[in-house]
Amino acid sequence: MGRDVVFLLLLAAIPALVLLHLAAAPYTKVEESFHIQAIHDILSSGIPTRNVSETLRAEYDHFAFPGAVPRTFVGAVMLSGLSQPFIWLKANIDRQFLARAILGLFNAASLLAFASGLRRTAGKTTAIWYLLFQASQFHIFYYASRTLSNMFAFGLTTLALRYVLPEPVSPTVYKKRARLSLYLITVAGIIFRSELAIFLATNTLFLFATRRITIQREIIPAGILGLLVGLTSTVLVDSFFWQQFPLWPELAAFKFNVISGQASAWGTHPWHFYFTNAVPRLLLNPLTYIVGIPFALYQPSTRGLAANTLIPSLFFLAIYSAQPHKEWRFIIYTIPALTAAASLGASYIWTHRTKSLLYRLLSLVMLTSTFASFLLSTFVLLPASSANYPGAHALNTLHAYAENTTTNSSPNTISVYLGNLACQTGVTRFLQHPSSPSESTTPTWHYDKTEDETTKSSPTFWSQFDYVLVEPSEESEKVLGSWEVVDTVDGFAGLRIVRPGDEAVGAVEEKVVAYVLGDEGVRLFEKARRFVRDVITKGWRAEVRMEPKIRILRKGVEV
Repeated sequence: MGRDVVFLLLLAAIPALVLLHLAAAPYTKVEESFHIQAIHDILSSGIPTRNVSETLRAEYDHFAFPGAVPRTFVGAVMLSGLSQPFIWLKANIDRQFLARAILGLFNAASLLAFASGLRRTAGKTTAIWYLLFQASQFHIFYYASRTLSNMFAFGLTTLALRYVLPEPVSPTVYKKRARLSLYLITVAGIIFRSELAIFLATNTLFLFATRRITIQREIIPAGILGLLVGLTSTVLVDSFFWQQFPLWPELAAFKFNVISGQASAWGTHPWHFYFTNAVPRLLLNPLTYIVGIPFALYQPSTRGLAANTLIPSLFFLAIYSAQPHKEWRFIIYTIPALTAAASLGASYIWTHRTKSLLYRLLSLVMLTSTFASFLLSTFVLLPASSANYPGAHALNTLHAYAENTTTNSSPNTISVYLGNLACQTGVTRFLQHPSSPSESTTPTWHYDKTEDETTKSSPTFWSQFDYVLVEPSEESEKVLGSWEVVDTVDGFAGLRIVRPGDEAVGAVEEKVVAYVLGDEGVRLFEKARRFVRDVITKGWRAEVRMEPKIRILRKGVEV
């Protein structure tokens, strides 16, 4: 198989893997809730033109659950607008899946653009290794379609990194691309994530120090245009939706998290966390940073390009490490650059594999570790992560149960209490039934997400519900009244190491494969799993362990 064919197959694999991860885990968690709820509200209620304030407060979720700081509606407006043509073609399309697929494919397209730029810069072999490393990483593909502010920014920053790759183009063309790169990072930082100001600074200073850009022709124009476009977009859109003028959400978030130091309330980590924990976790394959990057920096033929790729991102990591509160998603923008540097080292080793036994062995080890990382990402981490949404599964189970048990004598309104864990693990407005169904025979559903403990301590509060979705520990402690357990939904409880001779269950993995690939896929998966366990791991394997997470309770039956 020629390198052209391999390169094209790997290019096709990038969006395919994004959609695979989306299909296996189509639900969202609490950190994604603002954007996904905003998309729902825009698609369901439209953008009001009359009685704006009253309509927004009555029909939009963010006034009832505003969060610690306001977040931007710009990403939600864009995804909602891009979703509309598909909704016009098919009204009953899964809108949450659709919106996430659009975001995921945009991020996939940015990765493909980066790979194509790397091919022109460093050659086809380097680009192939870049795609292999990228495909074997978990977090990029799992989160590519997730409505986090970081992932709205990720595609823009990846495109920005692509435009500053030192391709063999004229200085005039390169300067135009560098100006576009700085513009994209500026816009992404102003609208979506304020930490990108540091990323912008390190890239700008490096390009200026290496005399690729000038202050007058690239830095100032990119900054002014990015500032104008970014600020105009976010202030106009967000002042409207939040009914506060002027409102710049990322400035409010910066004041709250950094200046006031409130981010530390979510936990702190030592200064080296990004280098010793987050980056290795994101790259996943340890040989990318143990072998690939060191080789790229050591060899004279790759040292210059590797340094150009690495230095701005490493300085960003070092500076941002001063912030006490750290999360891997805050530095995900550096992964394409770090992966590119690793691919330079791997490419050098691969092209010299016939020169010595050492390079031949290293090539084999690099291929093996990449394949192992892909297996770990796809068949262990993906099923484990897909089991992290018991709230969504519980609500779907409740809807199916109520549909099967509804009779002519059933009440016209069904009232449900959604507990904290259910809301954090998958419940969104997309999953809720409309409050005003089109068919008169269909009951109206009412959902309650009250968090106040004083309110919940009253028996009167619980008496208004037909069903409640709560954790097993809350069932007897907080839920007052007489209830029947309708069902119990399990959720992720860690990984279980199966030793030789122990029985492997693998139920979660089979469900994911069945959902994505059907019965034939399960049969092939079983064959592959037996082969890996019998031949490669000699009986050892890891599988997902589940435990009860949410109980579905029905009112009115003594237990």
